[in-house]
Amino acid sequence: MDNKGLSLTGGPFLLVLVLVSSLLLCKNVASMPPCPSGVNCEVALGDLFDHAVILSHYIHNLSSEMFSEFNKQYAQDRWFFTRAINGCHTSSIPTPEDKEQAQNMHHEDLLNLVLRVLSSWNEPLYHLVTEVRAIQEAPDGILSRAIEIEDRNKQLLEGMEKIINRVQHGVRRIEAPSPWLGLPFLQEADKDTRLFALYELIHCLRRDSHKIDNYLKLLKCRIIYDSNC
Repeated sequence: MDNKGLSLTGGPFLLVLVLVSSLLLCKNVASMPPCPSGVNCEVALGDLFDHAVILSHYIHNLSSEMFSEFNKQYAQDRWFFTRAINGCHTSSIPTPEDKEQAQNMHHEDLLNLVLRVLSSWNEPLYHLVTEVRAIQEAPDGILSRAIEIEDRNKQLLEGMEKIINRVQHGVRRIEAPSPWLGLPFLQEADKDTRLFALYELIHCLRRDSHKIDNYLKLLKCRIIYDSNC
């Protein structure tokens, strides 16, 4: 699912979409009268999916921009792209290799997969923000995107938990996040080692955010529109 060629996928435009979506959801909830006893007054499942898809696309867009800027600022002179990527910490989580495999997964399995991958980024995103902030010459654009992604990832996690509870009627399996062991490399005394660790982390973030974006669009089509989209 390539976003190239679309003119309305830039950060500012998507931020407006996220804000508008958040306001609409809040307005819908705020405009409802207090729920009578025994009546379900939750936000519609379609609205929850709309918000999740907007957030996931926004996160992927930000991570792509951050990777591009980091690569331009630090990686080219050091030839990072010629060095082997050691593997993302989420590589231990089995994920579909292509769209066809994703379509063949049961939607409950795919929902739990999305939640597990998102949860696996909680700790790395916190340290990504901390270590980028420690780079004195780091462009403001890299830091601001890292902060924004950490915040939006938490929001997306909350939204996914609501969706899963609704789809699975409050029953879901708990799977541990994939462990991240990259902190010692981010805190190495050698500058090139630290920068390469950041390069790998942002590279993996871009990869995983693209997967999540695709999975959520597929799930929305399947669950909300009965695959008729």
